[in-house]
Parts: sequence; C-alpha cells; structure tokens
Amino acid sequence: ELDGQVLTRHFHLRDDGPTWVADLGCGTGRALVPLVERGFHGLAVDLSQRMLEIVEEKAHQGDLPIVCVRANLVELDCLPDASVDYAMSLFSTLGMIRGWRNRVQAMRETRRILKPGGVFVLHLHNYWYNLYDPGGPWWVISNWLQSWFSREVEAGDRYFEYRGVPNMFLHVFTRGEIKRLLRASGFRLRELIPLDTRRDRLLPRPWLLQSLRANGWIIVCD
Repeated sequence: ELDGQVLTRHFHLRDDGPTWVADLGCGTGRALVPLVERGFHGLAVDLSQRMLEIVEEKAHQGDLPIVCVRANLVELDCLPDASVDYAMSLFSTLGMIRGWRNRVQAMRETRRILKPGGVFVLHLHNYWYNLYDPGGPWWVISNWLQSWFSREVEAGDRYFEYRGVPNMFLHVFTRGEIKRLLRASGFRLRELIPLDTRRDRLLPRPWLLQSLRANGWIIVCD
C-alpha cells in the first residue's frame, strides 16, 4: 500500500543498534507489524487497551520486538526524550484529537520523543474534500458559521457514524492548517503527498487544484 511505500522510503535501519519506530495511535498494528518484521523495533502506543492486546498477540505469535504502551498522545510523559528514531501516526489519528491546542501538544510530544534528525509520517483528511459529499457544501457553510460563533466548534470538526459508532469525532484539515500545525510544533515539512479518492494511491495531476481534489495527505516531516 502507498503508506507502506512512504514508510519504506523514509525509515531506514541503523547500523549501530536497534532502530525504534513509534506508532502513535497504533490500532491493531497494521502499519507497525510489517516494519518490525523487516527488522525495526516497535513501540505501539494507543489509548485502547483492546487494540494493544491485539498488537501484543501479534507480537507474541511472530516473536516480534514490540513494546506496547497505553497512553494519551497529548501526554506522553511515560516516554523519555529522544527515545525513538522514527514515528508515525496514520489513518487520520491526529484528527481524532479535539482542539487545536491539544493537536499541537500531541505534535510537540512526538517531536520530543524523536531523536535529532528523526522523521515523523502522518496522515490527515482534507477539509475541502467534504464538498463532494451529499450535503457537503451546506456542511462547510454551517461548520464555518459555527466556528465563528461558538468556542466549542473549530472549522474542520466533524461528527459522523463510523462502523456502528455514532457521533464519531474527526477533525479535517486544510493544507494551510497543516503547515501552521507543523510550524507551531517545531516540525519542518519534508513532503506533502496528496491522496486520491481511494486513499491508497497518489492523486493524479496533483498540480491541478490539489487543495480541493485531494482526499487527504500523507505528511513527512522532521
């Protein structure tokens, strides 16, 4: 898959010892396990104990060096400074964090645990892609109005049903917001990879109205 190709291109094994990769919001370890099978050491971080139990079972079955940590991505006090070589937060995990300040704090915590020169790869959904949904233009207008008049709502905050879960929260991002988020948390943008509708392939003709056409982005930063 495309995200795996991006990780392979940017994450490299060290010659002088174990190479640690933190998967922040790891879920079932779908992205982390293939990396560990290639020789990396994995740090699986998630707030869900059930997800971590699934990762632990996969690690046990494959005899894989994965350490599981239950933690909130906004508060990674349990992890020391400069403790991992690489970090990733895929499947729009950062968008599941409510509030600009909390998202900035989560990014700063990620930067803190990264070693100097470490690379962070994350995935985020595009705000403007909602225009293609049924009722999407009305949602955009309503969302902007709510964000202007209510402190409880930020432009990009969405609630929807997902796999039987009602009122699932997801913050979706404009390209400008992503760049502001990186600056506020001390990261430097390396690569902004626009995704097609299917999200597993590159957006064709990315030079043409990318901010409106991309389903989302894979962001590579350091």
